[in-house]
Amino acid sequence: MGKGQRMSVLKQDHNAYNDNEVLQTVLMGHEQLYSVMLEKDAIYAKADFSDEDGERVGELEALFAEMNGWEAESDAASLLSNLGISEDLHYKTLKELDGKQKVRVLLAQALFNDPDILLLDEPTNDLDVDTIVWLEDFLAEYEKIVLVVSHDRHFLDAVCTHIVDIDFSKIKIYSGNYTFWYESSQLAARQAADQRKKSEDKVKELQEFIRRFSANASKSKQATSRKKALEKIDLSEIQASTRKYPGIIFNSSMAREVGDQILEVHGLTKKMGGEYLFKDVSFTVNKGDKIAFMSRNSLATTALLNILSGEDTDFIGHFRWGVTVTTAYLPTEHDHFFVSNDSLIDWLRQYTDNKDETYVRGFLGRMLFGGEETLKACSVLSGGEKMRCMFSRMMLQGANVLLFDEPTNHLDLESITALNNGMRDFRSNILFTCRDHELTNTVGNRIIEISPNGMIDRQTTYDEYIFDDRVKSLRAEL
Repeated sequence: MGKGQRMSVLKQDHNAYNDNEVLQTVLMGHEQLYSVMLEKDAIYAKADFSDEDGERVGELEALFAEMNGWEAESDAASLLSNLGISEDLHYKTLKELDGKQKVRVLLAQALFNDPDILLLDEPTNDLDVDTIVWLEDFLAEYEKIVLVVSHDRHFLDAVCTHIVDIDFSKIKIYSGNYTFWYESSQLAARQAADQRKKSEDKVKELQEFIRRFSANASKSKQATSRKKALEKIDLSEIQASTRKYPGIIFNSSMAREVGDQILEVHGLTKKMGGEYLFKDVSFTVNKGDKIAFMSRNSLATTALLNILSGEDTDFIGHFRWGVTVTTAYLPTEHDHFFVSNDSLIDWLRQYTDNKDETYVRGFLGRMLFGGEETLKACSVLSGGEKMRCMFSRMMLQGANVLLFDEPTNHLDLESITALNNGMRDFRSNILFTCRDHELTNTVGNRIIEISPNGMIDRQTTYDEYIFDDRVKSLRAEL
């Protein structure tokens, strides 16, 4: 770090500042300024104010002014408001806020007073779409250094000009955003697999790829900087990744096509704790619909999918699936599927009539479970491993309508990418809710947003939905 540069870090412990006021917590993000404020206030509070105190407070006032201290509180308040923390919450303690509000306060703390180096570890976790869009815009225009770890590919593409790849036991920096790194590494992998490809053909293909990617970059906010970065790419840098991608393919096991009648929903209403999660939700699912459900309250979308999957029977209204429809559901809470000590082979066998071990191993192999791993007890799996097992189960079921509730939870980027491709390529209907922007935008062709005050139903992509001014005014009324 250069002399005088300041680093700020997004804190991961959401309860670390529970006893502090919200505005005070943000000010604490600039440690030097905050310490000056505390010392200055302590001196002014003295009953016996000495000459030495006068000299010291004069020094502190000069430092305070130099660090723009007089505008600090108004700047912190403005930052909080931009992140969705209303003014009436600024003087409450953090323990009075809910989890999502705490994340926003800690994000404001990290961003406060323009640090020279900003470290962000999964900054989009627990943020709603409007706050993520604001953060993307803020960081895209941020003129200082940002180092970020994130599973949100859209966020990485919107913010990053370079990708640091940890592979082959080495750390390398590549110019370009995440999509460029991913697609170029996949291209390199295909070329590495074709030993007969001449080196000059490889260079020509890579150059053409970079040319096309540079042209596409002209649509982004960081077009100029990205294009300059791409022009500096050393073709010899790009090599195949050692990462393995699971094979999440739902088409191959689908037992039959759906008929013309898929799903009709009439007046669905759900309460929880006396409060409405949603009211009078009605819609018809048509052939080819891949519907992304949205709500400001994630409990609402979970409740809707639980009703449609048959797991919840406590609701008002009714719905009817078509006679040709078979469904497979991935719930957000699925630990109860993994309480036994069965091996992965025996666990998966229970979901198919074909008990042949080779057949079952094939589905586990697609999810990167091979050899001795298939004998592992299902009760000791990690969160990501459980998710991959649930995908194996869904593929085995051969359903023609798929339901997903936050399917990217616990997944690494390789698995998220494979899931995205599998859902996008599925030739039948999908009903889902997901925080992953890229997946929602590339899979969904219809958006339904629900609330206690009504619903919005649009045949559109996710990007078109959230950036449409007409829709924004409708969403404000929900």
